[in-house]
Amino acid sequence: MKDLCELGNSDHIGEQQELGAHPSLEGSLMSEPKKIKSFHRRSRTSQTAPSGPIAVEPPAMAIERAPEILMEPEAKLPVREPVEDPRTPVWSRLRVGKIDAAQVVRRALPLVDRFRDTESAKAIDLLRTRLLHTLRAQGWRRVAIAAPTSGCGATWMTVNLAQGLARVPNSRTIVMDMNFRKPNVARALALSDDGDMVGFLSGRVPAHRHLMRLSDGLSVGLNRAGKVSGSEILQNPTTSKAIDTMMTDSRADVALFDLPPVLEHDDLTAFLPQVDGVLLVADGTRTTAKDLAACEKILAGHTQLLGVVLNRARAD
Repeated sequence: MKDLCELGNSDHIGEQQELGAHPSLEGSLMSEPKKIKSFHRRSRTSQTAPSGPIAVEPPAMAIERAPEILMEPEAKLPVREPVEDPRTPVWSRLRVGKIDAAQVVRRALPLVDRFRDTESAKAIDLLRTRLLHTLRAQGWRRVAIAAPTSGCGATWMTVNLAQGLARVPNSRTIVMDMNFRKPNVARALALSDDGDMVGFLSGRVPAHRHLMRLSDGLSVGLNRAGKVSGSEILQNPTTSKAIDTMMTDSRADVALFDLPPVLEHDDLTAFLPQVDGVLLVADGTRTTAKDLAACEKILAGHTQLLGVVLNRARAD
């Protein structure tokens, strides 16, 4: 049947500055000397002609005032966003994020990167290497990851497998949270940010603004929480164009798409034309052979079943 990679119990791992107007400047004013007052002496005797010559003081000299020089305040210039050079590689233009290590420890998130010597980490690395061999042999790059039913650990498998792929030198991996009903990739990676996946798939938000680069080899496309019917979005022709453009411009080696359960929604079925294969995540405590058979029937003739990963395997 399909290759099974048994994993250990996942309970252990489960502007610019805005230019302001300059203040008004006044030109220097000439100091104004005291005005020379002139007084015309008049005889207080009414209608009596003066007996001697009348001393007449010259009129006061008019003091010219220098004109005031007032400068108009500079007009405020609009703040402009930096012009992005389209020749710059998209991967280099992605906004940079960082996994909060303190949050990972505080919330006990099951990221195998923290437990490199565990059996679970070794199983993830083995799955990563075998998956890479298959993809490279076939020239494939797009992998959908889903479970038959809820709670099997598809998101956990997606983020841990992505981190394993990102450790391969000179490789690029993208994780896309395509679960519009219960997006969980941001929480699984202890990221406080979210993303407008609907805007990206509709073409309103370009890839270099939507994706977040967590390391040289790993970027993620996050999804806002909210119950949205993803099936219609995934079947929109703009979705195909957005995914194709992202893969071409980013030059990613592998893209992992986290999707809702196969048997509960038709989101995965709607998205099958965009992927090269599907990786199923089964839960050893709840997934039945009947569930796997139903998933195989849905996928038959539409895409490749790359394998079934057994999560929470029983010790016996």
